[in-house]
Amino acid sequence: MPDIDDPLVAKWEQWYVARPDYVARMIDRSRRYLYYIVVEVEKRRMPLEVALLPMVESAFNPNAVSVARASGIWQFMPATGTHYGLKQNFWFDSRRDVVAATDSALNYLQKLHGDFGDWQLALAGYNWGEGNVARAVAKNQKLGLPADYANLKMPDETRNYLPKLQALKNIVRDPEKYSIDLSDIPDAPYFAVIRMDRKIDVKVAAQLAEMPVDEFLYLNPQHNRPVIAGADDYTILLPIDKAELFAAKLQLTNQPLVSWQAYRVRNGETLAQIAAKYGLEVEALRAVNGIGSKAKVPTGHTLLVPTQGPAEAAADTLSTAVFTTVPQGRTFYYRMQRGDTLAGIASRYAVSPADIKRWNGLTQDSVAAGKTLRITSDLAPAAGKAKRAAGTSAQRASGKPAKQATAVVAKPGAVKPVSTKHPPAAPQKAATAAPSKPAAAKTSAKPPAKTAKRPAPSKDSPVAKSGAAAGS
Repeated sequence: MPDIDDPLVAKWEQWYVARPDYVARMIDRSRRYLYYIVVEVEKRRMPLEVALLPMVESAFNPNAVSVARASGIWQFMPATGTHYGLKQNFWFDSRRDVVAATDSALNYLQKLHGDFGDWQLALAGYNWGEGNVARAVAKNQKLGLPADYANLKMPDETRNYLPKLQALKNIVRDPEKYSIDLSDIPDAPYFAVIRMDRKIDVKVAAQLAEMPVDEFLYLNPQHNRPVIAGADDYTILLPIDKAELFAAKLQLTNQPLVSWQAYRVRNGETLAQIAAKYGLEVEALRAVNGIGSKAKVPTGHTLLVPTQGPAEAAADTLSTAVFTTVPQGRTFYYRMQRGDTLAGIASRYAVSPADIKRWNGLTQDSVAAGKTLRITSDLAPAAGKAKRAAGTSAQRASGKPAKQATAVVAKPGAVKPVSTKHPPAAPQKAATAAPSKPAAAKTSAKPPAKTAKRPAPSKDSPVAKSGAAAGS
């Protein structure tokens, strides 16, 4: 992708140079993920700028959430994430899963490049929305004007998007030129991927890996609850030097792995009564179950509560119970117009068609014009425009990286897969390329053939209008 050299790039260079602490925090967070992302980008022969995309969108904060509910380092909106195979439920939000979200983001960017045949337009589409870029291109072509990025009419945010990317690329490539001291990013995998089929408390998993819970959650931010559950098998990321230790201790431990169980709310019960019964503050019970301070829990709703019986029985209740989220946000009422679709209305309010059907007791996707729908959302409809992420290039070694590994490094240059259920596979060659990227893992998140709108940008992005609240 060609470099950009214009006043906007200089503006953003000055912006970042004037905030060395901000840049340092961003680089420090990126150390966990960047090696992995660069390997994935290089495997697909995409521009290396893409690997720095999370710097623009979320400042590499895995828990970044925008006011438009975009989430994760790649800032996927809920509907866009679902469209690209990123599941979001009571237990986990795969938009925050570094491995799965990276795969989906790169798939989407490749799709955009295929549509426009130009990486600058692909990145603009990632930020502004592919439909908007396509219409802007068609308009210029009709008028006989150039239809490249520099000549399209676009919002200020998108106009500044690539210059910000270029500014970060320039700074990472030559920090001394800008008098910025960037910490080194190891040219080796930071994490290994562990696959397991047993439910386990987040706290217990961290203890087995001999690491602080906060650091465990930095690598595994997708888990919404204090127990890892909700699927037939689970993927967790651990630092390379902790993976084999974790697998060994997991096999040997006799301590309970789960200390939570399912509880169904009875008629007339209040959250305060249930919290007292299980020795919790009511605020803690709400937090554990993702229930807002004003949300009401209906009779029959399933809650996650501390276990008071055998751990094995508690784990079984998590498998048989159905957990659902309690709707948050404001309630809107929308009267269906001729030509409206559930998918279109869902996109406007940043919810899913399945949510609307559930809230309104619908069994079919078609809804007659004139019918009024109840919708619960954090967004007013005008704010529901989707957005996504774009990237920049990482400073990298001159040699091309070898194949990325799906495992834990046992000794220098060798990588072994770690599994809690299957024997290890044959060793693979470790990657040796650009900024540190963790060991790769297969992800089941397969994007659909068509695209959706992209999530909103990060609040840490200086020009973001409705961006994510990336960490300080």
